[in-house]
Amino acid sequence: MVRLNSAAGSRWWAPAMAILALALSVEAAEVARYDNYRLYRVTPHSEAQLRSVAAMEQASDSLIFLETARKLGDRFDIVVAPHKLADFTETLESDYIPHELIEQNVQRAFDEERVRLTNKRAKGPFDWNDYHTLEEIHAWLDQLASEHPKEVELLDAGRSHQNRTMKGVKLSYGPGRPGVFLEGGIHAREWISPATVTYILNQLLTSEDAKVRALAEKFDWYVFPNANPDGYAYTFQVNRLWRKTRKAYGPFCYGADPNRNWDFHWAEQGTSNNACSDTYHGSEAFSEVETRSLAAFVEKLRGKLGAYIAFHSYSQLLLFPYGHTGAHSPNHQDLNEIAEATVKSLAKRYGTQYKYGNVYDAIYPASGSSVDWSYGTQDVKIAYTYELRPDGDAWNGFVLPPNEIVPTGEETLDSLITLLEESSARGYYDEKH
Repeated sequence: MVRLNSAAGSRWWAPAMAILALALSVEAAEVARYDNYRLYRVTPHSEAQLRSVAAMEQASDSLIFLETARKLGDRFDIVVAPHKLADFTETLESDYIPHELIEQNVQRAFDEERVRLTNKRAKGPFDWNDYHTLEEIHAWLDQLASEHPKEVELLDAGRSHQNRTMKGVKLSYGPGRPGVFLEGGIHAREWISPATVTYILNQLLTSEDAKVRALAEKFDWYVFPNANPDGYAYTFQVNRLWRKTRKAYGPFCYGADPNRNWDFHWAEQGTSNNACSDTYHGSEAFSEVETRSLAAFVEKLRGKLGAYIAFHSYSQLLLFPYGHTGAHSPNHQDLNEIAEATVKSLAKRYGTQYKYGNVYDAIYPASGSSVDWSYGTQDVKIAYTYELRPDGDAWNGFVLPPNEIVPTGEETLDSLITLLEESSARGYYDEKH
C-alpha cells in the first residue's frame, strides 16, 4: 500500500518510493542498500507546511516518501539519503516544520531479514514459519496439484515480462459452484500478501474445521499468490523495497505500478505519469503484460466469478470500490455492512483492529486497480482489498516479523469466512456457477 497526494500506492516505502536511480540504473544492479538512510516523521501544522513538504517528493529522488500526508493531521514518513540530510533538515527547521527522527539506519532491518532467510534455505517442507521465494511458492503449488489431483488444478495465466509463469491453482470440490478469486503479491515488497494467500489456500485444502470446510466446498477458488512474479523475485535478489513490475521505461526507470495499470478509469486519480515513480500508471492501460494476462484470465470467468479479493500490506484496512472517485458504488451500503461484520470477525482471535471503507475516502484516490476493474468491468460486485498487518503507525511494515505470518493468516481466514457468508446471505452468488 502507499500514501500520497496526487499519486497513490503502497505504504511505508510508499507514495512514490523515489526509486534511488543510483542503485537501480541497470537491470543487473548490485543488491540495493540503504546504509545510514534515516527515517523522519514529519507532521505539518499549516497548509503552507503541507505543500512545502509535498513539493519535496517531486524535487528529489534522494528522498523516499513512505507515507505522504493528504491533509493536516496526517504525517509524512520520509527516508533521507545521507548526502541529502543537511539540506532536508535545514529546510524543515527554517520553515519550523515539526519533525522527529524515527530510525537512524533503515538498512538494519533488511540485513537482519536477509541473514535469517539465508540461514533457513536448507529447511524442510514448505511452511509458514518464514517467507518463501517465488521458486519455492511455485514448487509448492506444483506439489499440491500432484498430491491432490482431484481437487487442485494448476493454472497458467501467461508469462511475465521476464518470462516467469503467472502461476496459480484452482481448488474445487465439484462442478457448478460460484467462483472466488484470490490475488496476492501484486506489489512486490508486500511479502505478507503471498504468505497469507498460500496460508489460506492450504487451510481450504487441509483444515478439518467445520466452518473452513463449508467455505472451501461452497466455492471454486482461483488462487494466484504472486501476481507480480518479476517484482517479487527482484525483492529477494536486488532491492527489498521494490514495488512495481520490471519492464524498462528508458535507461534509468523500470516498471509500472501493476495496481494502477488496469483499464478502469486508468490514470485519473492517485497515480503518476513519471516512469520513475512508485505509482507510475504505465504508458497505457494494460501496458504491463502481467496485468494484461491476469485480466484476460479473469475475463474468461465472467458470469461465474462472484468475488475478487486482493491482499496487500499494510495498515489493517478492508477496502472496497471506488478508488477513482468519492462517489459511492451502487451497492455501497452492502459492501460497507459486509466490511463492518468482516473486521469484527477478524478482531475476535487476536484483537487486531481494522478500519474499513471505500478506497477513495478510507485511504486515498487510486484509479486503475484490479479490484475496481473487476467490479466495474466484470460485474464482480463483491470486491475487496485487504491491507494486512501491521497497523498504520509502523514505519517498517513491509518487514513484518515471520512469527506474525500464521496469526495474520488465521485472523484473515476468520474474516474471509464472515465476508463470504455475509455476501452469500445477501444473494450475491445465486446466479454464479
